[in-house]
Amino acid sequence: MAETLFEELKRYVGFGPPDELALRMLHPVARPQFERISEVFYQRILEHEAARKALVEGESMVGRLRHTLVAWMDKLLTGPWGPDYYELRARIGRKHVDIALPQHYMFGAMNVLRQELNAVIDAAFIQEPDMLRTQRMALGKVLDLELAIMLHTYREDLLSQQARNERLSTFGQLVGSIGHELRNPLGVMESSLYILRGRMAAGDERAKKHIDRLAEQLGIANTIITDLLDMIRDKPLSTQKVRLRDVVEAAALQLRLPLGVEPLSQLPDVNGDPSQLRQVFVNLLQNAQQAAGPAGTVTVDAESNALDVMVGVSDSGPGVDASVRARLFEPLVTTRQKGIGLGLALVKRIVERHGGRVGYEPREQGARFVVRLPRSTP
Repeated sequence: MAETLFEELKRYVGFGPPDELALRMLHPVARPQFERISEVFYQRILEHEAARKALVEGESMVGRLRHTLVAWMDKLLTGPWGPDYYELRARIGRKHVDIALPQHYMFGAMNVLRQELNAVIDAAFIQEPDMLRTQRMALGKVLDLELAIMLHTYREDLLSQQARNERLSTFGQLVGSIGHELRNPLGVMESSLYILRGRMAAGDERAKKHIDRLAEQLGIANTIITDLLDMIRDKPLSTQKVRLRDVVEAAALQLRLPLGVEPLSQLPDVNGDPSQLRQVFVNLLQNAQQAAGPAGTVTVDAESNALDVMVGVSDSGPGVDASVRARLFEPLVTTRQKGIGLGLALVKRIVERHGGRVGYEPREQGARFVVRLPRSTP
């Protein structure tokens, strides 16, 4: 049987049963220090402005992440160091790509953990030089494995992202050409339809019905072309201070969606184009409205920190299938029978042009999309 990547990495760094035994012996000694180490770890991040920006929700998420880091250290020293361990660690590398974390921060973060855990080893085994050396060697190997796994998956996802960007570039060139070419025949059809309306016999309800249907379908075709062209062109931002409550309220009004926006009333302003930001929430609320159905619910929630403003749009619908989530914000990816998959791609483009991020969060029931935008600067 062919050797797996993880097995090759373990062989390369010399990680084997003696190291597993040493780490399991270290665990009861180090476990009481995990909470303190997690505090040191995230305090170091919060003190470094560039690293702090990588925290998707800012300081508000540090408490939750501390518990995650404690569980990470627990697994680090107890294993088992097999395929499940590898996959769990690989997900961390992929997450770093999602939040655009520069790779050098991975090394810095791992060095903080190396220093703190080595200090625990030194204090516990200072009277046993052989044991101290064994523990340090085992810890060094497993942390090197952690870095290797994260960097490998980081590289894989980054290459995949680059390939996706190249496909989007080709897609954009094609859309630009076809979109402009289709405008002409659609314009001719609209003009002819206008003339036909004027010549239609009075009281001919059947003819009127078919002409109205043609007009409706022409409107849909024009909307699709507009969305496609909006996807590829850098429409200039008309930037000003924006109250997100006003933007979301206007989007809900456009959709005739009765929506309580009180959670947004205390949010600080953001710098942005109100028209384009309204389009973001029109698309998100429309998706939520369609997913929830007539009997379902759509809600918004909000919070802010020193750096960002966050608005969540949730629905009580069926949620998004796991097989689609990784490509949810790509053009032409849709879960609806009549959709062509441009709404979320346009949302992502607009939000990123405002210096923000948008993501999907699965729930026990329904879906939740979260938009994060930088706070307005004075």
